[in-house]
Formats: sequence, structure tokens, C-alpha cells
Amino acid sequence: MTKTDKLNQKIRKNPKNIKFQDLISWLEDNGFSLDRVNGSHHIFVHPIIETPVNIQKKKDGTAKTYQVKQAIKIIDGE
Repeated sequence: MTKTDKLNQKIRKNPKNIKFQDLISWLEDNGFSLDRVNGSHHIFVHPIIETPVNIQKKKDGTAKTYQVKQAIKIIDGE
């Protein structure tokens, strides 16, 4: 199993306590690129998926759980 597969499995299995940097790597592995940073909001866009992904870093260095779940739904096309 590759590192990308392990990260994908980890994020989908338990979206809580995902490191912010791991979420960025996962989004980039799924074809997203950083479009802009507006304050603490990092906005990622995809060339095919129209919905942008907005993520924020919590003080403890993890991503917000609800935003991880939103990213999963956007990637899955839900």
C-alpha cells in the first residue's frame, strides 16, 4: 500500500484529528491546487470539480473535522 493510499484510508476512516498538512497533501493528490489564502482560509480548486474546498487550521495543527467531511463529499461527488 502506498503512502497516498494510507493517507486516503486514514482520512476516510476517521476524519477527526487529521493534520492540516496531511489534508493539504490529500487534496493535492486528488488533483486540487491552492488557489488563494484569505486570512486563515485556504481555498483549493480542481480543474474539473466546480466546488472549491475551503479548509482552516485549528490551533493544535489539525484540520477542522467538518471541513474534512465536506472535502470527502466534494471529492466523492455528493
